[in-house]
Amino acid sequence: MNTPSEDSTPKPNTSNNTGPASANNATSPTWGQVTLEKWAFAALEEQKHARRWRTFVRMSWLVVLIVAGLITLYKNTGPTTTNGVHTAVVEIKGEISADSDASAEWINQALKDAFEDENSKAIILLINSPGGSPVQAGMINDEIKRLKAKHKKPVYAVVEESCASAAYYIAVAADNIYVDKASIVGSIGVLMDGFGFTGIMDKVGVERRLLTAGENKGFMDPFSPLSKTHKAFAQNMLEQIHQQFIGVVKEGRGDRLKDSPDLFSGLFWTGQQAIEMGLADGLGSVDFVAREIVKAEDLVDYTKRDNVAERLAKRFGAAMGAGAVKALKTWPEVH
Repeated sequence: MNTPSEDSTPKPNTSNNTGPASANNATSPTWGQVTLEKWAFAALEEQKHARRWRTFVRMSWLVVLIVAGLITLYKNTGPTTTNGVHTAVVEIKGEISADSDASAEWINQALKDAFEDENSKAIILLINSPGGSPVQAGMINDEIKRLKAKHKKPVYAVVEESCASAAYYIAVAADNIYVDKASIVGSIGVLMDGFGFTGIMDKVGVERRLLTAGENKGFMDPFSPLSKTHKAFAQNMLEQIHQQFIGVVKEGRGDRLKDSPDLFSGLFWTGQQAIEMGLADGLGSVDFVAREIVKAEDLVDYTKRDNVAERLAKRFGAAMGAGAVKALKTWPEVH
C-alpha cells in the first residue's frame, strides 16, 4: 500500500495575504490622509475667495477714481472754443425745475459765461420746454435782464417745439422772440394740481388720522376734505402768482401785445398765432437769427449739461433717493 509522501501533505499557508482584498487595503487612504486633503482643498478655496475679493475691491476703487476723474475733467462742460466773433447759444430744454438741466443754477451760469465772453456778439436762448417752476423761471428772467444791462448785448429767444408757461416767462426777457409757425407758445397761467382720496377711503372703510398743531397745518392734505377756506386761500395764492406772470410778460413785450381777453387765460397758440397776438416777433431758426439778425453766423454752445460720469453717479446714488422722495411727496406743485 502506497502512503502519501511528506511533501504531499497539506501545510498551513503562513505567507502574507496578497489577494485582491489585501491590495485594496494597501492602497486605500487613511483617515489622516483624507483629513489633510480636505484641509488643503479648504485652504485653496479660501485663498481663491480672498484673491477674488481683493480683485473686486481694487476694481471698485479703480471705477471710483475713473468716475471722479471724469467729473473733474468734464463737469459742467461749456463751449469747446470761443475763437473769433460768434453768436452764443444757451439751451433751455425740458422741465424747468431746481433738479433738472433747465434749473436757474445751470442756466444762469451758462448765461454768465456767454455774456462775459468778449467774442460773443449776442445770446440766443434756444427754448423747447413745456414750462415748470415759476420760481426758477423768475430767477432766470431776472438774471437775463441784469446781464443785458451790464454787458449791453442783445438776447434773442428761438422757440423749437414749445415755449409754454414758465418757459415763456423766461422768453419775454429777450429782446425778440422767434418761432416756427407750428411751435406751441403761451399758456400764461398758473396751476396747482393734486388728488383727493376721501371718497375712496369712505368706500373701503379707511379712517384718516391726521394730528396737527395749527389749524391749517393739514392744508391741501389729499386724504382730508378740502374746505372752502383752504380752497379760497389756494386760489388767492394762484391769482397772485398769475398777476406776477402777467406783469413780467407786459414788461417784456410792452405795446407789442395785442388786446385780447384770452391772452392771459392760460391758452396756448401756434407760432403763427403767437406772432399775430404779439407774443412773438417773427419766424426764424437759430441759424437764421445768427446769420440775418446778429450777423455772426458762427455758433458756440454755452449750455451746461450732465456728463456721463454724473449720470452714472446719479443713477446709483442720488437719483434713487430723489425717486423715493418724489414717490412719497404729497404736496401739490405750482406750475
